[in-house]
Amino acid sequence: MTESITVSKEDYLKAILEAESEGLHVIPATLAHWLSVSAPAVTMALKRLKRDGFVEVKPDGIVRLTASGKETAYRTALRHHLIERMLSEIFGMEWYEIHAEAERLEHAVSPAFEARLIEKLGEQGTCPHGNTVLPESPTQRRRRGLIQLSEAAENADYVVTSLYERDPKLLVFLYQSGISPTTRIRLVAKNYDQTVSIETPLGSTTLGRPAAERVWVKRVPLRDGAKDSMR
Repeated sequence: MTESITVSKEDYLKAILEAESEGLHVIPATLAHWLSVSAPAVTMALKRLKRDGFVEVKPDGIVRLTASGKETAYRTALRHHLIERMLSEIFGMEWYEIHAEAERLEHAVSPAFEARLIEKLGEQGTCPHGNTVLPESPTQRRRRGLIQLSEAAENADYVVTSLYERDPKLLVFLYQSGISPTTRIRLVAKNYDQTVSIETPLGSTTLGRPAAERVWVKRVPLRDGAKDSMR
């Protein structure tokens, strides 16, 4: 019998798959930052993952998943996605609270429960943060007409389509600022210090560039007089 994969391995494999899907070349430093772990911890983990046939480390230092690694990583990402939707759609948890909860619960989902969740919720669709099972790369998003809030034009209206969900403090900050998925906002000004001044359903607020780059939006056509769909 093969050894069951550990929670730590699942986290590493999912991080590699998600970083790749966002268009990053994954190197050990990427994983150290992504998972908030030390460089020696990453080195040890990659040795185990390589030994067990889940990853390959190329001469250029780039880490790539094997077929087995991709399958395991995708199942973990899917369980995370399903749990987020379950917590939101069935239990009514607020969207800014559920990512961290799903991170803890994703490792405890059995195949039978996963199948029931897929039957109930479907494997497609977006999570409450507006993201698919695997996040799209910036190039893929722009092909669909989406831009980062930091790139938005002044005196124009936008609808928030998705948020970067792996920073719990950012999610709470955005929620408190009135920025939620599907919310309609107006970019009032792009300031000299690279902040943006915006109007949200909760009023006026200012975002720094790092936060504005984590918010993806779509321009609202001028002919669209629909009211804000809001929180």
